[in-house]
Amino acid sequence: MNIAFFLTPKKDVIHIKDKATMRQALEKMEYHRYTAVPIIDEEGKYIGTLTEGDLLWKMKHTDDLTFKNTSKIFVKDIPMNMVNNPVKINSDIESLIHLAKCQNFVPVVDDSGVFIGIIKRSDIINYCYDIIYANNQLNKVAQ
Repeated sequence: MNIAFFLTPKKDVIHIKDKATMRQALEKMEYHRYTAVPIIDEEGKYIGTLTEGDLLWKMKHTDDLTFKNTSKIFVKDIPMNMVNNPVKINSDIESLIHLAKCQNFVPVVDDSGVFIGIIKRSDIINYCYDIIYANNQLNKVAQ
């Protein structure tokens, strides 16, 4: 199966630029109620995933950091404590599932590392559920 079947394209994915400020990231994540967002650079390449935990650790380890002055810190300067590895669009389903076990979403890149979207773990689970449910229904009919 082609993993593109599961792809949510970049245009439909909330993401942030690496030159965005911490405050912009906080506000975007709060508005959309996300706990993590992909970070992309000016060339559109996937840099990593910023999590709520990364933001909290930055606040904890930066003296005198308040919400008001988070606009002075750039996302690219916030250490990311979790590595959300991307898959290439031509990857196999096994690679995708391996990453989705540990990540709520898997970033998808092209051969140049340009971010093209995400695959949500929930979409994979729903697909598998539908297959299992359909098979169970077929087994009940056959009995």
